[in-house]
Amino acid sequence: MFRNKEVREVAKLFLTLTFIFTIVGFILCPAAGILELVSAAVLGIVFYIFTRVRYNRIAQLSEQIDMVLHNAEHLYFSEADEGELSILQSEIVKMTLRIREQNEALKSEKKHLSDSLADISHQLRTPLTSVNIILSLLEKNTDKREQRTLLREAGELFGQMDFLLASLLKLSRLDAGIVIFKKEQVDISNLISVSLRPFLISMELHNIQIQTDIPEGIKISGDFKWLSEAFQNVIKNSIESVGDNGKIQIACEDNSLFTQITFHDDGAGFEKEDIPHLFERFYRGKDADATGYGIGLALCRTVIMRQGGTVTAKNHPQGGAVFYVRFLK
Repeated sequence: MFRNKEVREVAKLFLTLTFIFTIVGFILCPAAGILELVSAAVLGIVFYIFTRVRYNRIAQLSEQIDMVLHNAEHLYFSEADEGELSILQSEIVKMTLRIREQNEALKSEKKHLSDSLADISHQLRTPLTSVNIILSLLEKNTDKREQRTLLREAGELFGQMDFLLASLLKLSRLDAGIVIFKKEQVDISNLISVSLRPFLISMELHNIQIQTDIPEGIKISGDFKWLSEAFQNVIKNSIESVGDNGKIQIACEDNSLFTQITFHDDGAGFEKEDIPHLFERFYRGKDADATGYGIGLALCRTVIMRQGGTVTAKNHPQGGAVFYVRFLK
C-alpha cells in the first residue's frame, strides 16, 4: 500500500507531526512526551490496519474485475459494508451483469446470423440446382416445344430467386435500422385496393373470390408503401391457402381504442403446432410440401411492428385461417 503516493505523504506528515509533538511533550513534561508516543503508536497501528484492510478489499475487487475482463464464467462478489467500497462493488456488479448480457446477446446474434446464412444458402441452392438441370436439358433437347417449356420453368425459378433476394434485402435493411418509415395518413380502403392489385389476375385464373367490408374514411398513421408490402404478404399467404375456387374476406373494424384489419380465408387453416412459429423467418411448417420460403410473414410482422402495430394469426372458429392486423389509436 506504500506504493501509493498519497499514503506515503500521509505517513510522512504523521511521522513529522509525531516527532514535533513528542519533542514538545518531553520539553514540557516527560510524561506528556511518553503519552504522545503511545498515542501516536496506537493511531499509527489503527491507520495501518484500516488502510491495509481497505487495500486488500480493493485488490479483491481488482482481481474480480480482471476475471470479468477475461470472461470468467463464475464470479462471486462478497458482501461489503455500507460505504464507498460498497457503492463501488455495486457498480461493478452492474457492469458485470451488463457485460454478460451483451455477451449473451452477441452470441445469440452470431448464432442467428449463422443460421440465417445457412437458411439463405439452402433456399438459393434449390432453385439454382433446378436451373442447372434445366440448362443441361436444353443443351441436349432439340424439340422446340420442350425447349419453350424448359425456358418458362427456368424463368419462374429466376423469378423465385429474385423474390427471395429482394425480400432478404428488405429484411436486412429493416434489421440494420436504415429504413425510415413515413408518418402519413393512410386510407385503409385505398391500401387494401392497392395491396390486392398484383394478385387480381391470379385470383381470376383460380376463381378466388374477394369480399371486402371496409368502411370509407378509416385512416391509420404509417408508411403506405411498406404497409402495402406487409398486406401483400398476408394476402399472398391466404391465396396459397385457399387454392382454386376459394374465398377471402377482408374486413376493417374501427373504434376509440384501435383499428383492426382482418383477413379470413376458407382454406385448410394452420396446423396447431405451426401457429406459434408462423412469423418466424424461414419457417415453412411441418408440411414437407409447403411452398414459399418462410420469409413473407416474417417481413410482414417486422414492417407492422416497426410502425406501432401488431399482427397475429390463428384458425377461425368457422374454418380457415384468419390474420388480425391491429393499430392502436
